[in-house]
Amino acid sequence: MKSPLMVCSLLGLLTACGGGGGGNDNPVIAASVNAGVDQQIIEKSEFTIEAKGSPVDGTYTWQRVSGPIVEGFPLEGASQTVLAPDIKVDSELVLRVNYQSPDGKLVSDDVLISIQSNNQLPQAVVTQTAPTILPSVYQDTITLSAATSIDPDENGSISSYNWQKIAGPTLEISDYKSQTISFTHPLLDKNTTVIWQLTVVDDEGGEASTQHTHILNKTNNVVIAKAGEDQSVIELEKVTLNATNSEVVTTTFNCQWEQTVGSVSLDNQDQCITSFIAPTTDAVNTMTFEVTVTDSQGRSDSDTVDVVVNSKPLGLINDTGMAKCFNNTQEIACTSPDFPRQDAALGRDSVVGTHIDKVGKGELAFDFTKLNEFADEIADDAADFSCIRDNVSGLIWEVKSPNTGTLPSSTQLREGQNHYTWYLTSSNGIQQGSVAGSSDTCSTISHCGLQAYVDAVNSLDYCGGTNWRVPTYPELLSLLDYSKQGQSVLIDSDFFPNTPSVSLLTHLRYWSAQTAADGTSLSQAYIIDMNDGNDLAYPKNNTAFVRLVRTAGESQ
Repeated sequence: MKSPLMVCSLLGLLTACGGGGGGNDNPVIAASVNAGVDQQIIEKSEFTIEAKGSPVDGTYTWQRVSGPIVEGFPLEGASQTVLAPDIKVDSELVLRVNYQSPDGKLVSDDVLISIQSNNQLPQAVVTQTAPTILPSVYQDTITLSAATSIDPDENGSISSYNWQKIAGPTLEISDYKSQTISFTHPLLDKNTTVIWQLTVVDDEGGEASTQHTHILNKTNNVVIAKAGEDQSVIELEKVTLNATNSEVVTTTFNCQWEQTVGSVSLDNQDQCITSFIAPTTDAVNTMTFEVTVTDSQGRSDSDTVDVVVNSKPLGLINDTGMAKCFNNTQEIACTSPDFPRQDAALGRDSVVGTHIDKVGKGELAFDFTKLNEFADEIADDAADFSCIRDNVSGLIWEVKSPNTGTLPSSTQLREGQNHYTWYLTSSNGIQQGSVAGSSDTCSTISHCGLQAYVDAVNSLDYCGGTNWRVPTYPELLSLLDYSKQGQSVLIDSDFFPNTPSVSLLTHLRYWSAQTAADGTSLSQAYIIDMNDGNDLAYPKNNTAFVRLVRTAGESQ
């Protein structure tokens, strides 16, 4: 590649190249150039390139053909001194010289410059950046940093870090390959040396390591009892006390629990995990437990935990009546973790008999008292009563009279079979519904709209009150006993007799006072079907049954 280019002219070939009698006094000489021999150099060092051209006195131009970028090109002149570039890996640089002879001929030649990377190894440096006050002690967060490690190469950088513990106790480290590592000063019964090895790698693959030694100091108390966080629970809940996070120097330890405030029966009080059932309470009740932790060398420490027991928030609404728990297909134990927090395990029904003292009677947590026509309490077994007081909500409910008449128009005012359209005049601008001009669906009042019935009952001062009204949706829902699913009516017929037959309207839908948000017309109100427990938005012009309610102590 580097031999000169020589060309004899056609005339010379015919008469022979060189001197001789009868030759041409002005032979044609071909142009040629030689870029020099290939070179091997080190990055950032100077090297010389020199070209020779023929015939002489032509012009030289150097250019970079391939390889790393070199400043200054193109260059003019046969001989040039060039500074090799800073490279990260061994590279090949190809330079080309273009030679133009005095008579205008243009020839070129290439030279290969092999550049060797001369990487300077990085320097690994470890500094302790935390805690700021030394020496460190138990539970301090200790941070070691490699941020001051350097790569001496120009434009060089550290690309990776790797920490390794050569000696010392077991420590929890989240990441051994970051620029910094942190760990908590452990519990120790003697000063302990920790040796770390840090290895850094630069961006050219150069690697260097260093070791860092520091002392972890012993702790005066080598047993740290931890009774756990204070707890706030509800009465009758299972409470677990756990001291397994206690710290000792030895490999094993044991626990002994004792209640210092209050009195409950602990399960396995000589175990680090123990439990008990929170007692019933009528107010906030705080109990204190102390655990003593002892290591295998007989050294011990104690800690306490408070458990605040609160009354069960039973609320002012009845529970669902469900006393059994189920999975997808069958009855299961209410303690099953696969189907937790079912109705039978929560609320009023779950604690009836253990916590709730009922005023009257009723199934599970339902608590009803029978009242006469003057709203006086009468015996729970009385057969003749006019209304019912719900002792949970305080509401007083209408008891329907027996279904003796025959529709249309020959029934008594409060018979259970009477049914009404949703027409209420005190609806704050909400569509009132149809007044149902005839009285074909109820007794002989002016019309069978709800307002007419409410007015008629209030005019009687029925059961000691003139503030009877259509119940709200939640109030009506509170009467449902879902344990009666499959029966004809989901309400306690001992306290709410005279329910009409489903066959009368093919349903037992009862009006609530709530208008349904059905767009701009507001032409529907919510009903609840006492036969199956379903609710739906129902056209106000249709008819449904009603059971009035009033709030004790309120005026009309």
